[in-house]
Amino acid sequence: MTQQIRLFFILVMCNLSSIAQNYTSYLTGNNTDILTTPNGGICLMGGATENDNAMTWFLQQANGGDVLVLRASGSDGYNSYFYSDLGVNVNSVETIVFNSALASTETYIHEKIQQAEAIWIAGGDQWDYVSFWRNTAIEDEINSAISDRNVVIGGTSAGMAILGDYYFSAENGTVTSSTALANPYDSNITIDSEEFISHTLLDDVITDTHYDNPDRKGRHLVFLSRIITDYMVSPKGIACDEYTAVCIDSAGIASVFGDYPNYDDNAYFIQTNCEVQNNIPENCSENTPLNWDLENQAIKVYKVKGTSLGSNTFNLTTWNSGTGGEWENWYVEDGVLNQISSTLPECTALSVDNYNNEQSVMIYPNPANDLVTIASNNKGSIPDQIEIYNVQGQQEYKFSNCNSPIFSIATSSFANGLYFIVLKSKSSEKQIIKLIVAH
Repeated sequence: MTQQIRLFFILVMCNLSSIAQNYTSYLTGNNTDILTTPNGGICLMGGATENDNAMTWFLQQANGGDVLVLRASGSDGYNSYFYSDLGVNVNSVETIVFNSALASTETYIHEKIQQAEAIWIAGGDQWDYVSFWRNTAIEDEINSAISDRNVVIGGTSAGMAILGDYYFSAENGTVTSSTALANPYDSNITIDSEEFISHTLLDDVITDTHYDNPDRKGRHLVFLSRIITDYMVSPKGIACDEYTAVCIDSAGIASVFGDYPNYDDNAYFIQTNCEVQNNIPENCSENTPLNWDLENQAIKVYKVKGTSLGSNTFNLTTWNSGTGGEWENWYVEDGVLNQISSTLPECTALSVDNYNNEQSVMIYPNPANDLVTIASNNKGSIPDQIEIYNVQGQQEYKFSNCNSPIFSIATSSFANGLYFIVLKSKSSEKQIIKLIVAH
């Protein structure tokens, strides 16, 4: 072999090696793709060993199709577990380990996401997933799989952490409850609002995991307080103890799996208390302990025991009904978390199912300061009744018999935050438009 040929051969092999090093793939089962109709849904696992019954639910949602495991560390530990150990028939299980951010450009991985009926995101470091996938084709393909093909998606630990509408990215490392409660703007508290993995069942939700070891309740409330303060959104939280899973079907019913009563396995559904008007923290600022008390009523929590059959549930379409759980009030005084028994919140959050970006009216300015104007584009769109609600579903304003194409409303008395303008016509048609008030 001449020196030139040998050098050419070495260069080719080096290029092939560098490509192969971007990811590692492990396949178990049939390497020929089949098409099935997945049943959708989400499975959120709190960390440590997976709950077998929750994982069985997850696999059943794939309806016999192909299961894809995505991870940034580890190897093929899920393959035989998913393919044969749980007794659920699936066509294949493939694990792809991202060895670097360059793997996100690999056509092979894009195609595997397109062929999957179930996608599972393993534990590890959530910043690896965010930094490797966000604003890449991986993010696009996963979101398309959810929205266009109704695949079931799930994750454990870091995999669960990135599935909310908002997410703790851990860009600067993790953070403890004590550190977060003492300073809600500690540099390690990186709460991200940039669009990433999107699922309508988790709109405005931020998740947290390993709720029992170590206890993460305090830092989770800090995450919620930061979302309110920074983004003027009323957020919700879903959290799981280790060995506990929340499996949410396409109708929004969350079933909680665990091993209670043998073990104290819990899931938590957390929301700002809608009974409290203008529910924002009294003090969420840098280098100051969090205060979010509001007379011991700041946060409503539905705590649910996880059982082997997943018989205890919570309804994510209403966020005020469940079975087998108990309501609590959580609040923070000078950086100290408190929890007391409570009751079902006596108010109903405003439904925004009819919200439409293509409105027949204009709302300006938005954000509003002291005045907001509603202008109808045509005579047929003039509202007969105008109502304004805060994010807790409480009515802040109402006016009937409007009959004017341009109508202004004083917002000087409104607290800063997100509101919903509800426009009703004489034919009972309704439009809902989001309004931000920022003085």
